[in-house]
Amino acid sequence: APFYDPFATLAWLAGVTRTVGLGTTVTILPYRHPVHTARVAANIDRFSNGRLVFGAAAGWAAREFAVLDVPYRKRGAISDEYLAAIKACWADEVASFDGAHVSFREVHTGPLPVQRPGPPVWVGGHSYGALRRAVKLGDAWHPTSVSGDWLLGVGLPALRQVAEERERPVPDLCPRIKLRVTPRPLGPGRLLGEGTAAQIADDLGLLQDLGARAVVLDPTYPGDRREAGRTARDLDVLEALVKEVIDVDAGCVR
Repeated sequence: APFYDPFATLAWLAGVTRTVGLGTTVTILPYRHPVHTARVAANIDRFSNGRLVFGAAAGWAAREFAVLDVPYRKRGAISDEYLAAIKACWADEVASFDGAHVSFREVHTGPLPVQRPGPPVWVGGHSYGALRRAVKLGDAWHPTSVSGDWLLGVGLPALRQVAEERERPVPDLCPRIKLRVTPRPLGPGRLLGEGTAAQIADDLGLLQDLGARAVVLDPTYPGDRREAGRTARDLDVLEALVKEVIDVDAGCVR
């Protein structure tokens, strides 16, 4: 499916909104030079007066890496360095970084982001490398399309173990879940956010109990015709969820 460039889209959204949070979920770190990524992200944080969340991951589409002539098997190491370099650019208007995959000296990177020391970093991915990256460089772990059983039995225990091994705080949980309402309950193994309104309410309650700082909802209906970047159902589903399940003002499940 076609996708608009995230930073072009966010720059536009920053100009036509005033309070809504903005973010990427996720930008693929190896696809762009980190100095460029840092600058456009900082610009958007400026344009939006500090509303940007920077979601980032190492990527998964081997063909896209091939088109960009980026080594797919090194994407994890590249992502680690690029994310560290981005944060260095946000920290000071004149930044330097020395790594195996990117190096630069005394690069002028201003204007700096409104948020200090930079926009919140949500690290996506489910692999050990992604968890390590989230613990080392992220403010939050941003898993996508997971089941409740996997999150409770595998994902969160692994995240806590990595944090303990590295003697660092456990990053916040900020997942992106599907939002697909079905007329009948779905059985075991369903992803978070899929099922009846009652099942989705239970999922959001679970994430709330787990201390999730934020939850990104991803309306998706496989097979539906996409028009103007969304299905005709998306807005109806979100409105129904707000009416029946989510207390927007309180920021919690009803």
